[in-house]
Amino acid sequence: MSSLLLSRRAVLGAAAAVSLGPWVRPSRAAAPDVIRFGVSTAGVGDPPRVAGGWLSVAQTRGFVESALKRDGIRVEWTFFKGQGPAVNEALSNDQLDLTTLGDLPSIIGRAVGIRTRLVMVTNARTDAYVAVRPGSTARSVTDLRGRRIAFHKGTATQLVANRIFEQNGLTERDFKIINLEPASTLAAFASGDIDGIIGSLSLVSMEQKGLARVIYDTRRNPGATSSGHILVRDAFAQAHPGLTQRVVTAFVQAAHWASLDANRAEVLRLWASAGSVSAETYETQYRGVPLSHRLSPRFDPFVVANDRRAVTDALRYKLIRRGFDVDGWIDQRFVEQAVSDLGLQRFWPEFDPSGRPVA
Repeated sequence: MSSLLLSRRAVLGAAAAVSLGPWVRPSRAAAPDVIRFGVSTAGVGDPPRVAGGWLSVAQTRGFVESALKRDGIRVEWTFFKGQGPAVNEALSNDQLDLTTLGDLPSIIGRAVGIRTRLVMVTNARTDAYVAVRPGSTARSVTDLRGRRIAFHKGTATQLVANRIFEQNGLTERDFKIINLEPASTLAAFASGDIDGIIGSLSLVSMEQKGLARVIYDTRRNPGATSSGHILVRDAFAQAHPGLTQRVVTAFVQAAHWASLDANRAEVLRLWASAGSVSAETYETQYRGVPLSHRLSPRFDPFVVANDRRAVTDALRYKLIRRGFDVDGWIDQRFVEQAVSDLGLQRFWPEFDPSGRPVA
């Protein structure tokens, strides 16, 4: 048979496979030796570990490692000082299988063609704080107009910052935005090189130490908060659906353990041991709030609405060039299967799109 005929048959075969598209059930690859899991922060300690949320419990107590031990599959945790933008680069180069990621960087990745799925929620509403130095004359966000404000562009903080600015009748153009990673931001703030900082709960701890003064926060404005997720690469989920399910189930077990009232004190101590936020600050922040109200791994109506709103806002603020179907991006099958298998359907409360508890 001529090489020309072989070539023609190869082309026709490839064309047929493409035309069948989603009707072809993907083949299941052999299990890998290692799961490559990314964390979109620099982490704390040496070796680094996750600082907060139910994921810190999952890592320190080895939930995923235990689930995969019988098959000899290791878990490789990679922490990214460059946060979301660095994670997106790793995803685009197929260097990760699953990863944490805030809403804006995951949206940016999806908008530029990185094929991922949202499979779990790591935090449904991450509050943000705006702080100035103790001696600053600024008393509100509008007082910072024209001044130097620092945050890391391409991260969830940028989306929250734009929402805060908009609520005050402002945009990024009304400030001198300094693009810095969190550690560099804190250093610049301490040295007086910037006037304002937008960040997390650690700013409250700095205020308690007399190192900052918080002038705004999103605690009573859930629509301005950011969400965080665990993403899986499409290619990995298609090749290893059973393995993806086992990882997600192990994470749901960790989220359940962290959400139990009996473990509350231990969880808060674990978070405080990271050093950036004191135990007292956590106690104040979560006073009267069961951890189950903040540590659900499920996509409730509030999370889904916030994800849709995040894409709309990112497009409106020109942080992405095109939108996409959020409902097609969210893949709830793995987490809901885990919740069902573990009998946890009624464990975590749900919140409506505005952030109010669902009866």
